[in-house]
Amino acid sequence: MKSYRITGTWWRWLKFNLVGAGGIVVQFVSLWTLSSMLHVNYMVATACAVEAAVLHNYLWHERFTWRDRPTAGPADSVLRLLHFNVTNGAISIVGNLLLMRLLVGQVHLSLLPANAISIVACSLVNFVASDRWVFADSTFPH
Repeated sequence: MKSYRITGTWWRWLKFNLVGAGGIVVQFVSLWTLSSMLHVNYMVATACAVEAAVLHNYLWHERFTWRDRPTAGPADSVLRLLHFNVTNGAISIVGNLLLMRLLVGQVHLSLLPANAISIVACSLVNFVASDRWVFADSTFPH
């Protein structure tokens, strides 16, 4: 019987999505808290919730998804965080805001389903940006 192992990019993609699932929880809770409990405008709440998820995801990606690509020290880790925010943060915030404006503001979809659609739409682009640039071996030699 042939044994199947998930390796390489597929394994990293699964880990990326596991971390992302935690980020979705952070984003949903933040979005709900800001919009429903604190009555923050849904566009401002979306941007803040996405940034909370981006920070959560970065910490877990560095320690789990791409732990085989460590930085040389704290300064490199801060630089990597900035790279992550410039790529994944920008992709997520801009993508989520545009899609939320369309899905909530124009289509009148409910807040959380619209946010879920926005997250999925940005996920693949974020993985490629992370794997090829933010956590690339050549970016931060060890």
